[in-house]
Amino acid sequence: MRLIINTGKGGVGKTSISAATARRAARMGYKTLVMSTDSAHSLADSLDIKLGNEITNIGPNLDALEIDVIYELRSKWPDIEAYITEFFRSQGMNDLSADEFAIFPGMEMIVALLYILDFEENNRYDVVIMDTAPTGETLRLLSFPDMSEWYLDKLFNIAKRILSFAKRLIGKVVDMPLPSEAVFNSIADVKQKMVRVRTILEDPEKTTVRLVVNPEKMVISETMRAYSYLCLYNKTVECLICNRLYPDNVDGDYFKNKLDEQRQYVDMIHHAFDPMKIFFSYQMPTEMLGPEKLDHLADMIYGDTDPTTIYAQESPMRFETGDGEDRIILKMPFVEKSDIELLKPKEDTILIHVGSQKRVINLPLTVAKEELIGAELRDGELKIRFRREER
Repeated sequence: MRLIINTGKGGVGKTSISAATARRAARMGYKTLVMSTDSAHSLADSLDIKLGNEITNIGPNLDALEIDVIYELRSKWPDIEAYITEFFRSQGMNDLSADEFAIFPGMEMIVALLYILDFEENNRYDVVIMDTAPTGETLRLLSFPDMSEWYLDKLFNIAKRILSFAKRLIGKVVDMPLPSEAVFNSIADVKQKMVRVRTILEDPEKTTVRLVVNPEKMVISETMRAYSYLCLYNKTVECLICNRLYPDNVDGDYFKNKLDEQRQYVDMIHHAFDPMKIFFSYQMPTEMLGPEKLDHLADMIYGDTDPTTIYAQESPMRFETGDGEDRIILKMPFVEKSDIELLKPKEDTILIHVGSQKRVINLPLTVAKEELIGAELRDGELKIRFRREER
């Protein structure tokens, strides 16, 4: 299965590009799904159709899905949903408020990632196009398998130990429902699946990210930061799509001045991202809604090429050994030395803090006990060095 994740700042046209890419892939014979993970869905509007809370066939080789968190929680994790709802009711909330609080932060991420796992393991689609929320939410989605594994591994075991005492004591003192074994089993199942999801997301032959950008200074700056953070989370960014460029034949002084401004920003994009593959779409300010306009958008972006082509397969993180050292090398574009904080909180982990993002990396067993002897940032790469032990 090929997974293409389109991300970028809000309003750059991710949904239209996702829908257009999916339609082109389906017409080329790929069994395709386009999926929206944004809680404020606009995929159905872009496709000019009505979508429900389940996968819907919208054409030959083409399915679509807008994730409905309430539906997913009730249908796939009834034990968790029932317990959380019961807990808040016991604290005096009415039924409606308790149902709302049962939808905890990050639920959309879990649902989307578990769908990806199901599609991969059951070979349901050749191509999945993911239309994501704005950049910040996408980063949380892509980092979720790492975070969930760490937190669930620590908290899950603690909670189970506490529960063994609580069942004997709390029920006699406090009017508070305790989670059942079924609840813990559901959480353990999610934890195990997130490990498999991470393998899919970090395989550049399966999963790549495409950055969508407009020729505007703020958008370009956020896209550069997003690229750095995606490298931190070891996600392969394969290409950039520059959307909503004005065509050369625009009329009127206003649009001609805007065209000159856009050309300067296109030069900025090339300077920042070359030699990455860059696509361009040319259009006047207009909504790209419905099959006809989406197919035209796909033609502008991809020409007569295959939109599922993988344009880069280099993983941002790699390991090296030599000169008595083991080294973790992490691609870090657009980052200054002062932006990076490196910690080794435990023997088997390191924590890298870059800007507003941080990642805990579990070290290989062969490196975990080695001494961290330094790190350096050079030519857009962070090199973390460990003194290699004689074996």
